[in-house]
Amino acid sequence: MAGRRRGAGAVPLLVCALVAGCGGSEAPDPARADVQRVLDRRAEAVLARDESAYRGTEAPVADSGGLATGLAEFANLRGLPLASWSYRLTGFHRSGDRATAEAELRYRVRGYDRAPVTAARALTLTRDDGSWYVASDEPAREAAEQLWEQGAVRAVRGRHSLVLGVGRTEAELRTYAEAADRAVPAVSGAWGDDWAERVVVLVPESLEEMAGLLGAPASGYRGIAAVTTGETGGSGRTPADRIVVNPDAYAVLGDFGGQVVLTHEATHVATRAHTTAATPLWLSEGYADWVGYRSAGRTPAQIAPELQREVREGRVPDALPDDEDFGFGRDANGLAMAYEGGWLACRMIADRWGEERLNAFYRAVGGHERRAGAVEDALRDVLGTTPARFTGQWREYLRDQLG
Repeated sequence: MAGRRRGAGAVPLLVCALVAGCGGSEAPDPARADVQRVLDRRAEAVLARDESAYRGTEAPVADSGGLATGLAEFANLRGLPLASWSYRLTGFHRSGDRATAEAELRYRVRGYDRAPVTAARALTLTRDDGSWYVASDEPAREAAEQLWEQGAVRAVRGRHSLVLGVGRTEAELRTYAEAADRAVPAVSGAWGDDWAERVVVLVPESLEEMAGLLGAPASGYRGIAAVTTGETGGSGRTPADRIVVNPDAYAVLGDFGGQVVLTHEATHVATRAHTTAATPLWLSEGYADWVGYRSAGRTPAQIAPELQREVREGRVPDALPDDEDFGFGRDANGLAMAYEGGWLACRMIADRWGEERLNAFYRAVGGHERRAGAVEDALRDVLGTTPARFTGQWREYLRDQLG
């Protein structure tokens, strides 16, 4: 109890507990527990595909602003194979028979997710005849949309993949599944098998819907064919990742480019547990590109044309790319050179020290608790070199491969 002095004794504490206004916190609103029970019933109905039970938690629906809500959303979920679905109230505010709430939605896709996806939700509720009902259930402010809010979800299973799409035919989604099924063994062949060896791919209808799934402006992802979502960290429990496709950009890549992209993104899924705040983007993105191009049979000049132009004009970069160089808002040439520089750094390690040492280097960097010293220590302990020598070797490698 705030402000309580030591040795105050039991009687004053008892009096304070019984007398209103003595500085203690207010009693919790019992309506909060009632609403949590409504959300528990709602979650059970989703898992059981019980429309009648779900309808029993619903109030009349207000304007949704374009996103599916209520029974339409319930119908859109039918194609999603769920292993779990639950809500946890994180905030509750009531005024009479109306309330707003914040909740954390947690769900797992059956056969693919070891840990749940989490999504912040904003709800409005109304009370009628003593019972609470959900009037709206939407993404919290600045939170991402969920695929089923954009339309009916269609699922296509592959050997190593589950592709979930909205506004796509089964044949279209099958092509993504086939590419993902080729990507997974390619990643395991490079990285190893200490990961789930399966991926979930989301294919929305357009760039705008992709941006909605990421909770970000569409302008930041124009020209980006796919991204991978998921929390970094070596907790030992791999969180649920999603490869989110930009169908507009992916469509112009062709078979080869599309395969490289999905292999790149699957690499991020595989390395997630070893990718931490200590891992620079030149390493995480460069390694993913190295795996993506590993068996492509293409030359450095074909894969790194922007950087080759710089090298041939005498402008060899002085240093490895910074994290800021990988920002999607950068100009296209600068972003391309950042990826190409990271890829060539990882390719150089594989060429000079071997692929096993490259993997060990990646794990060693990610094993650090913080960024400071992570690369320096891994260079010393795994590759037997220093940052200055490594940078010099990389610059010489650029001249040799691209000059």
